[in-house]
This record gives sequence, structure tokens and C-alpha cells, in this order.
Amino acid sequence: MKDYKYIKKHRRMLKMGRAVNRHAGWLVKTLTRLASALRWLGHKLRFLRMLKYINPFRFIKRIDWYIIKKFVGYYFFSIALIISIAIVFDFNENLAKFSENHAPAKAIIFDYYANFVPYFANLFSALFVFVAVILFTSKLAGNSEIIAMLASGMSFKRLLRPYLITCVFLSALSYTLSAYVIPHGTVVRQNFENMYKKKTKITSADNVQLQVDRGVIAYIQHYDDSQKRGYGFCLDKFKEKKLVSHLTAMEIQYDTISDSKYHWKLSNWKVRKLQGMKENITSGAQKDTVITMEPTDLVYSKGQQETFTSPALKDYISKQINRGSGNVVQYQVEYYKRIASSFASFILTIIGVSLSSRKRKGGMGLSLGIGLGLSFGYIMLQTVSATFAIQANFPPMLAAWMPNIIFAFVAYFCYRKAPR
Repeated sequence: MKDYKYIKKHRRMLKMGRAVNRHAGWLVKTLTRLASALRWLGHKLRFLRMLKYINPFRFIKRIDWYIIKKFVGYYFFSIALIISIAIVFDFNENLAKFSENHAPAKAIIFDYYANFVPYFANLFSALFVFVAVILFTSKLAGNSEIIAMLASGMSFKRLLRPYLITCVFLSALSYTLSAYVIPHGTVVRQNFENMYKKKTKITSADNVQLQVDRGVIAYIQHYDDSQKRGYGFCLDKFKEKKLVSHLTAMEIQYDTISDSKYHWKLSNWKVRKLQGMKENITSGAQKDTVITMEPTDLVYSKGQQETFTSPALKDYISKQINRGSGNVVQYQVEYYKRIASSFASFILTIIGVSLSSRKRKGGMGLSLGIGLGLSFGYIMLQTVSATFAIQANFPPMLAAWMPNIIFAFVAYFCYRKAPR
């Protein structure tokens, strides 16, 4: 039986060999054509060889990946640790207010703390970067790993490469959050605070006067934001510093249904048009009109500039400047601060690595203390410069970049003193 299976197997192999031998010419031709096609395709796609020269990851070595992973890990660990402590303190402080105002648990978690965490994390992003750099670099220095790197021929400048690569990622993340994500959450969080914490939401304004366009002044005696309605409205148009039109209305109602902005409905209106010594008066009961102002222009609440995304903030600033309004400094400071704060991680990282790369007898305690002091100094300088811009007519762009400029000199000094 075994001999029969053995003979049958070899007969199959013999038939297969004869078939291959019979069609060998066709097989050789097919393989030759395939090889020619592949050579032609390789010749046409030879420009793809340049990708290995423009690939940024070819500059990142194994030691760089090691530092990047540790840096990112310590960064998010610092965020989780500090924010957890902040949430515990904040909840303990506001528990009585939440209970007194009957705040729902779902609203506390999803409307308040779900938006509090990214806001707080991005606000103190510079502190978290500094803490992460000092914790990780001090550990490397304590284990004599930095000494080994420098002794192997790696320069301190080369050592900074993985840190700065990580800062590119952290800066992009910080700007994206502050410019596009956090403003939407800030609206929800502020509405929760006004409802369950502060109970002081501003819903009305008296004697509001603003310039809605060049040479056009609007005045509202009383405005109720909850109903989007104003009382005692007046609109004056000037041409070459001379009054040419005076419009009054008992009531003015903002059209929230219209697809476009600036639609208002006037009730009991009257228009006086002045042409030299002549005066033309028209009046009516109802009138739909377009006035370049919105409810947000009439009622201002603290922190309102934080609820705008960066594109919306830029449009709002441009609109106010075109109107001739000068009350846009806090909005300009917020706009430039978002850009400047995203670059702070580069400066503070250089300072942190320079301070903590030496092996010290006391460990990381001294480096961590200096780092925390510089971090809080940076945050305080941001606040002081913003206050100067709003209160003392300091240029908003310079006020936003002032902390970075000052700490850039500190970073340069620390870099010069770093181990080589």
C-alpha cells in the first residue's frame, strides 16, 4: 500500500514537471515582461527616492524617541496630577454653592468640569511643560545618563533636539485648543457658573452708546439681553462732523430668526433728515432695518473675549476698528496671547533642560523649586503685561509677547551656563 502511494505521488510530480517543461517558454517570456515593466515603473518613480531626504523622521534616532516618549509621558502625568488636585480643591470650595443652587450632577460633570479641565490645562501649560522637563531631565542627570551622552560626543545642542521636537507637538496642541476648542467649552462653563455659582449673569445694560460705523452713533436707554430688546433707541449719522440724520424709536428688537446678522425691527420710529436749512421728517409704527450691531456689542460680561475662537476674535477686532471703536484692547491681548503662549514651551524647555541637566547632590528638589518659581513668574508676568495693555495703553501685541521676550534672555543665559 505504501509503495502504491509513493509511486502515485511521484507520477503526479512527473506530470507537473512535463507540463512546466512544455510551457517553459511562455513562463520565461511572462517573467521577462514583468521584470521589464517593473524596471520601467521604477524609472518613472525615481523621484520618490527624494522622499528619504525630506523625511523629517530620518533625523530622529533611537535616543531621541526615548527622550520624546519620556517627555510626553511626564507632561501628561504632570497634567493629571496637578489637575486632579485642582479639581478636588475646586469641588470642595464650590460644593456648598452647588447644593444651595441645586446643580444637577450631570451638569456639574459634563458642563463644568469637562470644560474646566482643558481650560485649566491649557492655561497652565507652561507650568506643566516646565515641571515635566525638570522631573525627567533631573532623573536622567541623577542616573548619570546625561553625563554618558555628553561623554560619548553628543553636544548639549544635540541633546536639546528631542525636547524641541516634542515642543512642536505641544505648541501645536496648545494653540489648537486655545484657538478652536476651548472657546466653545468656555461658553458652556460660563453659563453653568452664571446659573449655579455666581448667580450674577449680566442680562441688561443701561445708557449704552457705541459707534456702529464711521460717523454713525447708536444710543439705547435700556437693553434687555434675555429678550434681545432695547428701549429708547437713537441713531445719529454725521457727515463732515455735521448731523445729517436723526432716528429715534420707542423699541428695537433683534431678529434672531433671520439667516443674516444685523437685522433689527423698530417700533414707533421717526427719522429727521437734515439738508442744510431744510428738515424732512418721516415716521411709522414698524420698520425692518439693518444696523451693524449685535447683542454681544451691547452687553459685556467679564471673560467674554475667551468665548471667541481665534478667527471669530480676529473678525470682531477688525469690525470694531472699522467702526472706530477703541474698546478692543482686551480682545487684542487675548488674540495675541494665544499665539505667544504656544511658543512659551520652547523657551521654558530650554531653561528647564539647562537647569536640571547637572547632577546635584540634593537631587531634583532645587531644580524643581527654581522651575516652579520661574513658571509662576512667567504666568504672573502675563497677567501684569495684559493689565498694562488694558489700563495703561500699552501696545497689545507687545504686552502679549513681553513674557516671551524677557524669558528668552533668561533661556539664553541658562543655555550658556549649561554643561558641555
